[in-house]
Amino acid sequence: MADHQEASVTLPSVPASVPEARRYVARVLSEWGLPGDAETAETVRLIISELATNAVQHTFGRSPTFTIDVTLERDEQLRVGVTDSHPRWPQRLPAAVQQDNGRGMVIIRALTAEYGGRLAVTPTAEGGKTVWITLPWTAGTPIARTRAE
Repeated sequence: MADHQEASVTLPSVPASVPEARRYVARVLSEWGLPGDAETAETVRLIISELATNAVQHTFGRSPTFTIDVTLERDEQLRVGVTDSHPRWPQRLPAAVQQDNGRGMVIIRALTAEYGGRLAVTPTAEGGKTVWITLPWTAGTPIARTRAE
């Protein structure tokens, strides 16, 4: 496998793009050798779903598109980012029992930490931001095992 692999897609900021984002990332991970039923693949799909949903719902029409970047470096580190053009950074909201939303970043942080990863937000040159997750990707470690094992 190459030392560095990248994939990227830009989608419209509409609800129908959320499942398309999940399918795109699943396809990329599969092409890079991660089985679709691996825990890592399922976790990354959930994280992408939350990040894409945030890009659609919380940009208030100010970001007509969002971009997903997926990078695998030296078969050691998977980095996935979702970029939108809205300047407001994600907020950690109190998750009241009656609330139907506001838990996305909590879920993303928890899943990323559970797998030994990191979450970061960086500004873009155009005034938007990218929300990144970085996860270890090492053959033979628990993060890459399938549920059937």
